[in-house]
Amino acid sequence: MTANRNAVLVPAAPSIVIPVSRDTLRQALAECWRSRRLLYVLVWRDLKARYKQTLLGAAWAVLQPFLAMVVFTIVFTRFAKVPSAGVPYPVFVFCGLLPWQFFAQGLTRAGGSLVENRLLLTRLHFPRLLLPASAVLIGLPDFAASFAVLLAIMAYYGFAPGIAALCMIPLLLLTAATALGLGLLLAALNVRYRDVAYTVPFFTQLWFFLTPVVYPSGLVPDRWRTLFALNPMVFVVDGVRWALLGGSAMPGTSIVYSLLGVSAWLMVGLHYFHANEADFADIV
Repeated sequence: MTANRNAVLVPAAPSIVIPVSRDTLRQALAECWRSRRLLYVLVWRDLKARYKQTLLGAAWAVLQPFLAMVVFTIVFTRFAKVPSAGVPYPVFVFCGLLPWQFFAQGLTRAGGSLVENRLLLTRLHFPRLLLPASAVLIGLPDFAASFAVLLAIMAYYGFAPGIAALCMIPLLLLTAATALGLGLLLAALNVRYRDVAYTVPFFTQLWFFLTPVVYPSGLVPDRWRTLFALNPMVFVVDGVRWALLGGSAMPGTSIVYSLLGVSAWLMVGLHYFHANEADFADIV
């Protein structure tokens, strides 16, 4: 039996080996800090690609909350007769939509960040935590644009923010931490179970109605107040309204529960994400 001399030997395709990190969570966070410039690159990349080949471009960042404000104003003032704590309802609801849009969009993007960037996961070694973090931070320009619109609406109705508006900074950080903590958990779960991506829109819609965006917190019965305050976004929304519109005192009754809720989500998300990080490249 003679061998075929004309046979062509095809070289095996080169394999890509991604080094598996065995660092502790503290070491992983330190590596993220050292790679913080990569975070800027990821955010800038997504910003450039987000509104590419769109007709209105970045105007969607303003149109979405503005149109939602118009719809909610018509429905909840003419039909449901929802009170707005003595504030014109358009101002009241836009103050709630401002942090909520940042949270909901950041949560959705963070939950799908690993699967959407599967090519990066399978070809490069870098802190995977940067992908959900960049997905949350990309919402900051939209937040800034919506905030400018809110200031214009407030000026139209005769409202001017005072020194308390500086509290918007920690409230924004609290919102980002909430979105990141839960987003890390959803991102890691989404790698293993793609059904997670389909449940996130329903989950955020349900969460919306459990947050006082279109209604004041005073409508919640007293027996449910403690459970209601475990939602970190309750304090954020009430805090934004207090910071921009004023009031007798900052809503401090729910701050402890809110901080506990954010800390719990953030720690659970970080630990679960880190525990499964070594398998992402193999599964995605």
